[in-house]
Amino acid sequence: MTKLKNDTLIRALLREPVPYTPTWLMRQAGRYLPEYNQTRARAGNFLALCKNPDLATEVTLQPLARYPLDAAIVFSDILTIPDAMGLGLYFAEGEGPKFERPLREEWAIRDLTAPDPADHLRYVLDTVSQARRALAGSVPLIGFSGSPFTLACYMIEGGGSSDFASVKKMLYQRPDLLHHILNVNASAVTAYLNAQIEAGAQVVMVFDTWGGMLSHAAFHEFSLAYTARIVAGLKREHDGVRVPTIVFTKGGGGWLEDIAAIGCDAVGLDWTIDIGAARARVGTRVALQGNLDPAILLSSPEAIQREAGAILASYGRGNGHVFNLGHGISQHTPPENVAALLETVRGASASYH
Repeated sequence: MTKLKNDTLIRALLREPVPYTPTWLMRQAGRYLPEYNQTRARAGNFLALCKNPDLATEVTLQPLARYPLDAAIVFSDILTIPDAMGLGLYFAEGEGPKFERPLREEWAIRDLTAPDPADHLRYVLDTVSQARRALAGSVPLIGFSGSPFTLACYMIEGGGSSDFASVKKMLYQRPDLLHHILNVNASAVTAYLNAQIEAGAQVVMVFDTWGGMLSHAAFHEFSLAYTARIVAGLKREHDGVRVPTIVFTKGGGGWLEDIAAIGCDAVGLDWTIDIGAARARVGTRVALQGNLDPAILLSSPEAIQREAGAILASYGRGNGHVFNLGHGISQHTPPENVAALLETVRGASASYH
């Protein structure tokens, strides 16, 4: 494989010295880019785009043609695993993801099995290998998955939810059933991420989008325990090169030390926590990724410079910081504001290293 020309992200995740703070953005290939919308229109719909490796590779690379980003993230969706389990994923216009066959009956839960990624998720692996080849060593490629708990939320509710009442009811009334789902999901995610590493992903990230809505005890039992199992089961290197892992729990600021202790290389932060305070709490155990409020990108270049500068100053001098948003980029973001952000971080961060 080609040697990386820009390995700043990898080095930052491993807390090694870097010349500046590397930046990539959650959902950097998305609806705020006119070129993405054109490719999506050619594909027909979002799911068709995910399942077409040629077009998924095209959109993976689009933000890098436009911006000086330090990584590409494979274009996919966190719900590919439950789709491969036969739950019937579809996207209702303006309503987000839905499942035709949510997990409501005990027999369906007991029948659940982890899909073989080489078989049922081949299209994602093909996108990973195509994107890795197309990048030609320019920047690293990030692979990802949803966490077992976050996947379970969609699988049980049949889509998004404001309160995930069905999931929480099962958690308290039939924890055995939820643990069964989580157990299968953890096996599936581990196999899936390892397959992405084999296909060419150079960093992997676990998105625990809904872990933050749990109580303290429930988070540890039903979310973190399974994320920890995945981290323990991941390939730590491929072709003799370290493959760093990032774990991001939205709303997980109260449990930073516990997340940092599971063996991941970096912890993603949402915007509700001060990154300097987070750094003081986790010390040198992990790198930190984050944590600009994505809504700031809807404002002005001046506001973006101010807020990004404040995050860099709060983190302070030294290594182990990957600049990112605290959640995915809004589809309403003006593309020129992303350019302003990247220019600010690249220019202002050098003095901290």
